[in-house]
Amino acid sequence: MSKHLILEAEGVCKHFGRLQVLHSVDLQLRQGEALGVVGPNGAGKTTLFGVLAGTLPASSGSVRFDGQNIDAWDAARRCRAGIARTHQVPRPFLGLSVFENTLVAAQHGAGMRGEEAERAVRHSLLRCGLADLSQRPAATLGLMDRKRLELARALATQPRVLLLDEIGGGLTEGELVTLSALVASLRDEGLTVVWIEHVLHALLKVVDRLVCMDAGTVLAQGDPQAVMSDPRVVEAYLGGVPA
Repeated sequence: MSKHLILEAEGVCKHFGRLQVLHSVDLQLRQGEALGVVGPNGAGKTTLFGVLAGTLPASSGSVRFDGQNIDAWDAARRCRAGIARTHQVPRPFLGLSVFENTLVAAQHGAGMRGEEAERAVRHSLLRCGLADLSQRPAATLGLMDRKRLELARALATQPRVLLLDEIGGGLTEGELVTLSALVASLRDEGLTVVWIEHVLHALLKVVDRLVCMDAGTVLAQGDPQAVMSDPRVVEAYLGGVPA
């Protein structure tokens, strides 16, 4: 039985003044799918995430979640409905502990309180390998653990759709393998994932389907290997050299 569409963008455009960053982007995401998004810098990938997550309003077009138009929903409402995201550069509250950072996400992102919020926090920290660091100040964490914390905070909101923005950037190969395995396990557990990433070999091991963007448009989408072999993708993203 086919899985239903959980998140859809139709004809999404975004401009900042005279600069148009997204040009009529269409995107469909099925429940339990892992979708990769690639493209050169400036392709509009992070802007698309902003529109999907509600931190940026679309200039035109529409976004639907579980078949319902959510254009009027702000980021907080979308988060509580089940759309969570991470950022390219982790943004922890440096004066708070790892546990407190994640608790803020559970309480303010998902509206949980008391024992329910603490259970969500403990589960997220355990899932991300941070249980032993729960009382560490976030300011003392290295990059890998800050990436883990960014992911744990998103998971603490108990999302149905997780938007990952270059979570592998800046990591060593060993750290990237560990983090990619975590993302793959989340997908295997049924979480719907959209992952923007420049580290292609890590991304291609995890995603079921791939979208390539360039200059605010979708160049190609479908089977990951087919997309990476598409001449338009090779030219725009790989400089004419096949992956």
